[in-house]
Amino acid sequence: MRLEPRTSTSPLALALAPLGAVAFTLAVSTLLVLWAGAPVGPTWGHLVRGGFGSVFAWTETLTRATPLIFTGLAATVAFKARLFNIGAEGQLYAGALAAVAVGGLHGGEGYGLPSPLLFGLMMLAAALAGALLLLGPALLKARLGVDEVVTTLLLNFVVLLGVSALLDGPMKDPTAMGWPQSVALKDELSLAHLVEGARLHTGLLGAAALAVVVWAVLKFTTFGFDVRALGANARAAAFAGVPVTRTVVGVALLSGALAGLAGAVEVAGRTGYVTLDMSPGYGYSGIVIAMLAGLHPLGVLLASVFVAGVLVGADTMSRAIGVPTYIADVIVAASLLAVLVATLLAQYRVRWR
Repeated sequence: MRLEPRTSTSPLALALAPLGAVAFTLAVSTLLVLWAGAPVGPTWGHLVRGGFGSVFAWTETLTRATPLIFTGLAATVAFKARLFNIGAEGQLYAGALAAVAVGGLHGGEGYGLPSPLLFGLMMLAAALAGALLLLGPALLKARLGVDEVVTTLLLNFVVLLGVSALLDGPMKDPTAMGWPQSVALKDELSLAHLVEGARLHTGLLGAAALAVVVWAVLKFTTFGFDVRALGANARAAAFAGVPVTRTVVGVALLSGALAGLAGAVEVAGRTGYVTLDMSPGYGYSGIVIAMLAGLHPLGVLLASVFVAGVLVGADTMSRAIGVPTYIADVIVAASLLAVLVATLLAQYRVRWR
């Protein structure tokens, strides 16, 4: 058996590949539900209703989707240039710590600045923290050929150990009764809620706007062309005059900044302070979302809502039916593998010898 590139790939086939992959994933997941001894119809009904069946469900899903959009965009930008950023989780925490350092440790009294300006500085600090954390691995790859998968992945653990030390040290909230959490942001620096009585906040609007901006940058600018050329063939791009090192640095700064903003928005919109369990793996989930979206920034919006809806709905399903919530992780992982295979088959033909 071998794979041969198709002479022409139908746009319709590429568009239908994710839908077929999702259908295949649901079929496989149904077998797991049957294996668990649960009724199929009620199980999927509770999952869908839990994620999308009411206004409250939608607000919870969109709240969960907001940081996923940021990390999904971070992975999309990096992967477009074949810079495999696996460190969005650490960059998210670095951004959250930077946001609290600016907007929580001293606040408006320490700086004497108006709240809107301090909020902007807080977001800028978070973006810089995430960007600088990815800059080192990017330079090591561009100049020395060091594998960025290893360096960015290991930096996640370094950052988490640093977060643990800071939460038990200089950034610890003295009013938390010994619980390891940072000081809280000032109330005036919190993001406004979009729905009364729900956790959904304006960070969702910022994430959607950034998805449009990233799409426009990648599609209509010289930098975006350089990124696409570098991702297609780095040697050919360098031969054609694309500034490889400068492009890699630009991609690293943009990708890390997006992941850092995810941490700042999560703190300002939902938690109010930093804890070690603030992120249930948003940085790693962003990789899945980027692949589900086909590395398209606007597709990241839909993929984030899908993944968030599955995760939120799984909680309702588990409470009502008793099926373990881990089936949500199986659905997300299986959908990623199915999308990759479906996209591969849309572009290549299987030949049997």
